[in-house]
Amino acid sequence: MTSGPGGGHTSGVDDTGDRSDRTRGERRETPLEQLDRNWADLLQELRVAQTGVQLLTGFLLTLPFQSRFTELSDAQQFVYLVTVAASVISTAFLIGPVSLHRMLFRRHARQATVQVGHRLATVGLALLGVAMVGVVLLIFSVVVGDRAGIVAAAIIAALLLVLWVLLPLRVRNHTGSTPGRPPPADPHTP
Repeated sequence: MTSGPGGGHTSGVDDTGDRSDRTRGERRETPLEQLDRNWADLLQELRVAQTGVQLLTGFLLTLPFQSRFTELSDAQQFVYLVTVAASVISTAFLIGPVSLHRMLFRRHARQATVQVGHRLATVGLALLGVAMVGVVLLIFSVVVGDRAGIVAAAIIAALLLVLWVLLPLRVRNHTGSTPGRPPPADPHTP
């Protein structure tokens, strides 16, 4: 094991799970270059998620000022408040890596920035999923009825589970990727 940037070890540099490129050696990049690439990849992902969560949060924050908001049942108001909380907290977690980077800038802590940023983004995405399910539950409940709201929310929850968790896990398992370990050699590669 060698010491990497920020005093960490380079064997676990890529804790974000990105091993589809068959290790750093195939790319011929140094541990620091790999950390820079991982950070750039994370920032690109965050840009997409931040836009979505900020639009969702903005939409949610305008609802109490609508005339029909006072007609919500107690249960619908509870769903609204949980959804707003999930959306705002998701926003905080998804913007967190930017603040982390700013505080650690020029301190040679790229490895910590990537690892903590990855964890913050994961929590932020989970909370974004909760907020999305809550919005669907609330809207369908108000427009069509509580039963339709529950069904629609369950469908969206299942869709997010498949697209955000099960599919990535399946792809990761199919490629044999494990953080910190290269995937098995492709028998078709000379």
